[in-house]
Amino acid sequence: MDIGEIIILFFSVLTCIPTIASITRFDQWWIRGFDFPRIQISFLITVVIIASVIYYDFSESWHLIAVIILALSLVYQLVKIYPYSYISKKQVLKFKGSDPNATISILVSNVLTPNKRCDKLITLVRERQPDILLTLESDKRWEKELSVLEDEYKYTVKIPQDNLYGMHLYSKLKLEDVKVRNIVQKDIPSIHAFVVLRSGKKVKLHCLHPMPPSPTESETSTNRDAELLMLGRDVDADTQTTLVIGDLNDVAWSRTTKLFLKMSGMMDPRIGRGFFNTFHADYFLLRWPLDHVFHTKDFTLIDIARERNIGSDHFPMYIKLNYEPTAELINEDTEKAEREEEEWAEEKIQNADPLQQKIDLSFPQKKAIT
Repeated sequence: MDIGEIIILFFSVLTCIPTIASITRFDQWWIRGFDFPRIQISFLITVVIIASVIYYDFSESWHLIAVIILALSLVYQLVKIYPYSYISKKQVLKFKGSDPNATISILVSNVLTPNKRCDKLITLVRERQPDILLTLESDKRWEKELSVLEDEYKYTVKIPQDNLYGMHLYSKLKLEDVKVRNIVQKDIPSIHAFVVLRSGKKVKLHCLHPMPPSPTESETSTNRDAELLMLGRDVDADTQTTLVIGDLNDVAWSRTTKLFLKMSGMMDPRIGRGFFNTFHADYFLLRWPLDHVFHTKDFTLIDIARERNIGSDHFPMYIKLNYEPTAELINEDTEKAEREEEEWAEEKIQNADPLQQKIDLSFPQKKAIT
């Protein structure tokens, strides 16, 4: 074995590690971290395959075996990200009508607490005029800066925090029965409410920002997974029109987010339309989709876009939807969770030891909160 073969073999083993790790169900941050850069991993595997085919003379059987393993690894990665490519079938249909009373537009922005360019977000909000603005990582300073929007956004929920998990919700549409919950950890809030469309239709809204698996925040993905899966378990998409928005600190193609969608019956409007990578704004080659808007089958899509850089490490995410009850009949069907998957989800929830074993989604009718 010459030096060239040794180098290629080394990189072959290295690029196969993420695939092997992804197949496992371990929760350690460095294992779950391989769920994020599947696009980049696919590119690296492709480069190693090309180098192998060019350099190997295939006189040794292990040459062929190595290339086959690499090819299988590449197929695994591509299968995961394929639904978010332009060639995949769209899950949510495009709306072509013009009824403004049934529409809702949303801007989700992880602002990055130390980011001083509040003006960039304010300018974007005034350009886009979303019905709902959700900011994440917003503290008292951000709250003060964004107060200039409150003449237009009369309904607000403010949870300023200095721990990177502050959350502010601004809405032009009426909010009712607002609940702030700490589902898994005392210092990580979520917002649950009804938002009333101009037509009078009430839509359940869930705003989340769970903690990511990382060496500086959480050694495992258990708490993040539990928060998503608890919501997926307790949402009833068949009987209640629902939106789930936020920085979920998880990519759309991960096992956890895919299971959340199966359990909840929610839809992802990005399927068949692109990746919409929102993080990291500063590194072009290291980006993946962390900011999400999921909805029930009774919506069709008007517009979806990743917005420009506002000085944060996240790009804002914009979406405009139309409530259309008949869309349930024409939108692509969602997958259902299998029994084994539901058992795995419940195990995740129990392992996290959440503060609440069930999310209170009953929302008794109360006076609108302003």
